[in-house]
Amino acid sequence: MLSVAGKALRVSGCPKNARSIATVVSGNKTSKLVRDRLQKEVCKMQELEPGFRPGLVVLQVGDRGDSNLYISMKLKAAAEIGIDARHIRLPNTASEDEVLHNIQRINEDARVHGLIVQLPLDSIRPIDSGRVTDAVAPHKDVDGLSSINAGKLSRGDLKNCFIPCTPNGCMELISQTGVSVAGKHAVVVGRSKIVGAPMHDLLLWNHATVTTCHSQTSNLAEQVGRADILVVGAGKPEMVRGEWVKEGAVVIDCGINYVADETKPGGTRVVGDVHYPTANQRASFITPVPGGVGPMTVAMLMKNTVQSAWRFLQSQR
Repeated sequence: MLSVAGKALRVSGCPKNARSIATVVSGNKTSKLVRDRLQKEVCKMQELEPGFRPGLVVLQVGDRGDSNLYISMKLKAAAEIGIDARHIRLPNTASEDEVLHNIQRINEDARVHGLIVQLPLDSIRPIDSGRVTDAVAPHKDVDGLSSINAGKLSRGDLKNCFIPCTPNGCMELISQTGVSVAGKHAVVVGRSKIVGAPMHDLLLWNHATVTTCHSQTSNLAEQVGRADILVVGAGKPEMVRGEWVKEGAVVIDCGINYVADETKPGGTRVVGDVHYPTANQRASFITPVPGGVGPMTVAMLMKNTVQSAWRFLQSQR
């Protein structure tokens, strides 16, 4: 049964040969359910430990406009839930050693239960982003990007790691459809460390048979057509065409792309990596862009932070 997070748009009473429209799985609605649940958990923490609040730090280098927008969304969500969130911005002249020094200082702060380094690092000086993300203490790595957390995920140690927020949000959206992942053929388009690779691992350890496609996949349309569950995070606007999609598939679109559109006030509109107008004629469930995976990424960051705070409290008892 579809939860209240899904908005049913399926056409009923149509002839058998007519196509039905996919049910839209709303990330806006699902993320609100998650945030409401987390708010109750924080209240429960404070009943056990008066005055306690989960702590989150967002460390930023530079002043990119898009990063500022994402950070403001995270800080707003944290405030609504009851998380004590702080934003530390280093100048774009910061060196790698300065960034690492700040990370070490936050690692040692017992009041902080989650630390995220906002990427990309906007510095005029060379900084190894891999070294920076690996410097975050694994038990505070609520983005799930460190090698230790990635390694645990790849080995199926899901209860002992933080799962990257976007793939985790995708799994939450899939669960809203009522479709079981176990035994299904899942196809992931894209292999980034943030989305594609961990999405593959997460589906695999939830008992799907998983195919990962990437820039060197020669028969992409054929592979997509086999998917009972399709997750796309390729970063290319509307690259997956509706006619590729298997009838009845669950389609999760992680893409956020800006394309020219003179009819819009800003001259652009947002589209996903899937061609929505045709894909929703074949899929059984589909996420919209915007309003699908995006809100879930922030919600899962909050979930990881609250989970980290629970672990801290349990370690103190």
